Amino acid sequence: MNDLMKTVTKLQNITPAKKAPFPLLKAKDGFLSLEGEHVVTYEEAGAVIIPFGLEASVSYGGGTENGPSAMIAASHEVELFDEDLWCEPIERYGLVTAQEPVIDTSDIETALKTLEAMTTTVLKDGKFPMVFGGEHSITPGAIRPFLKQFDDLIILHFDAHADLRDGYEGEHYSHAAAIRRVLDHPTVPIVSCGIRNISKEEIPFYEANKHRISIYWGKDRATWNVGDIVAPFKGRPIYLTFDLDGFDSSLMPSTGTPEPGGLFWEDAMSIIKAASEIGTIVGADINELAPIENFHGPDFLASKLAYKILNYALGRE
Repeated sequence: MNDLMKTVTKLQNITPAKKAPFPLLKAKDGFLSLEGEHVVTYEEAGAVIIPFGLEASVSYGGGTENGPSAMIAASHEVELFDEDLWCEPIERYGLVTAQEPVIDTSDIETALKTLEAMTTTVLKDGKFPMVFGGEHSITPGAIRPFLKQFDDLIILHFDAHADLRDGYEGEHYSHAAAIRRVLDHPTVPIVSCGIRNISKEEIPFYEANKHRISIYWGKDRATWNVGDIVAPFKGRPIYLTFDLDGFDSSLMPSTGTPEPGGLFWEDAMSIIKAASEIGTIVGADINELAPIENFHGPDFLASKLAYKILNYALGRE
């Protein structure tokens, strides 16, 4: 049995919970506004949406606390048919949406423990946790149970920023330190795509850890080779974290720190699809959506992105 199949089997052999361990939204009110034959119980679901609008360390534009609700609302307009997979992939896995928990924004570490507990439960129940942020500081909390369960976990990271600071503006768990906090785990490697903003202070850590940090700079996007990007994922469990400012600011202005020179839709899709074909995406988060009133395009893009990640991870035959 190859490594990829071992990962799938490991997930499938976990005994699921009989009922939801936390309150759920009604299917019609949750992600994708599911009805009829698409409505499943927690026990039947293959994926769980975890809204977690933590906003506690933003350093420019705000509004990420409203990101999860905007993504869920926009998802009600997402078509369930996937023209790439030529089916309604939701029928192959099913999902439920958790009610957003009360978040302690006065202490990020405490908030991350709440998120860690939720993702731990979902993962132990053999389901795919999909976290909707909130600022990028959510990722170190969301990923902890994966780092404990999978010895060979690898991270696929989309972002405009390297996020390798060792804290920012006095906050150890700042959104600007999200990836540094993940890399506090000394063995986990990461592949970062779309980076076009890094500070002088981050360079020493990056240069000392190039053996486990692979950066595909936004300035080089025209010469990227998708096969090279995804090669490290072969046969491995993958955690995907997507900061929406990884997209070009013309496509994604609804974020706290929009940056020019970023990814476009097909850039991201080609990498995610290829990664899902060579490894196993076992969990994900999408973060840093700061909705703009009466400007729905970015909200819809974030929702469609979530559905595509789930489809590539779980919706294949």
